[in-house]
Amino acid sequence: MTTESTAHAADIEAVKQVVAIVEHSQQHKDPDEFLALFHPDAVWTTAHGKVLIGLDAISEFTRKVLPAADWDGKVSYEVVHVLFIRPDVAAVKVRQRYLSPGDESEGAPLYVMTKQDDGRWLLTACQNTSVVAD
Repeated sequence: MTTESTAHAADIEAVKQVVAIVEHSQQHKDPDEFLALFHPDAVWTTAHGKVLIGLDAISEFTRKVLPAADWDGKVSYEVVHVLFIRPDVAAVKVRQRYLSPGDESEGAPLYVMTKQDDGRWLLTACQNTSVVAD
């Protein structure tokens, strides 16, 4: 494996780790863990189309909504595709599932992540999309 492909594999794993932390923060309804994943200038669009610009707006919304969420913590996030737009910018397609007895809903978020100078990948421009059953 070349140095470049080793670095690429490490970046894919780091991106997957961010998504795993998103999942963990949602399962535990932990706004602090979730918010630590965002770039300060991030843009987040909710599944219902609410546009949040900047960490302050994302934080205000998350602190209000996440702890009060009505699911019982059974949620999963799976990375289905990673496209490196540049070595420090990745578009990450995710399958999101909320599970509860007798009910399941699905989302198809797209997370654009940027690699920081310290090597961390942060959520920078994200669009959450509900999947409607046919």
